[in-house]
Amino acid sequence: MNKINVNEYLTKDEIKQFLEKSNWKASLAVLHTWAWIAFAFFIAGMWPNVFTIIIAMFILGGKQLGCAILMHDCAHRSMFTTKEANIFFGNWFGGYPILHDVERYRPYHIEHHVKAGSDDDPDLSLTKGYPTTVISFIRKVARDLIGSSGIKGHVAVLIMHWGYLKYELGGRIIKIKQNGGFFNSLKTFAVNMAGPVAANLILFGILWLCGQSWLYLLWIGSLLTTYNFSLRIRSIAEHSVVPDRHNDYTNTRTTYANFFEKILFAPHHVNYHAEHHLLMTVPSYNFPAMHELIKSRGYYDKGLLEKNYIQIFKLAIKK
Repeated sequence: MNKINVNEYLTKDEIKQFLEKSNWKASLAVLHTWAWIAFAFFIAGMWPNVFTIIIAMFILGGKQLGCAILMHDCAHRSMFTTKEANIFFGNWFGGYPILHDVERYRPYHIEHHVKAGSDDDPDLSLTKGYPTTVISFIRKVARDLIGSSGIKGHVAVLIMHWGYLKYELGGRIIKIKQNGGFFNSLKTFAVNMAGPVAANLILFGILWLCGQSWLYLLWIGSLLTTYNFSLRIRSIAEHSVVPDRHNDYTNTRTTYANFFEKILFAPHHVNYHAEHHLLMTVPSYNFPAMHELIKSRGYYDKGLLEKNYIQIFKLAIKK
């Protein structure tokens, strides 16, 4: 495997600068995601019709991906200046609302970084199968948008919370033998679900106090549909259809994103994915500056860079 020496592109002082964390920038990132969520609920609640509900569900799906990225960044402990703040904000504003948590996500995801592109990469199944035919791609997206992908995925997540499957989000099924019987597994489920249930009750309670409790159905509906669509395109952009997945320069892609693409597929600068794999503890709010510097020094003479997500769709579909 062709490994990258980050010191070829950044000095020690520059690396130190990019690794610097900012609580106010991290807080602004959290506020940004939840302001969009509030906006989606607002337009659906104020003008409830098919058009606004569809718009709201696509925004919610994209911002549920935003919650997942907040959890991801906090699992790297790269958002806030302390471990405790990363866990708190990563859980309550990231993982819990979408039925996950930072502590269980972290070891699974770190394994992805250690084994990225290898046959043992736990995320490999998320990016296999592309390019595919137009019909096959339409079927995949249709399964996302009608909810079959989401139902299947969340049933698996609930079984993981029961403790019968290892926490894996990349499709690998690793069974865990439960000792202690049903009541022990029930206790495991209660512990793992306490935070997610509490966060969703708070969200429902806020909507109820606003006289719009029915909007919570959009949250669940988006989690089962549009979120999976956003997650699919994000995954393809990052690691799919690459020249050589065993080469660190060519197994991870950065993709520029416009305003709408950021809403749907690229929250919190996650589109700067080559930068993230180059230095995985750099805060996401520092990626744009880091990108410009390594680009100017020739990183993308070898690395993968696409100009927008339209190109990702083109890569994912066979001509």
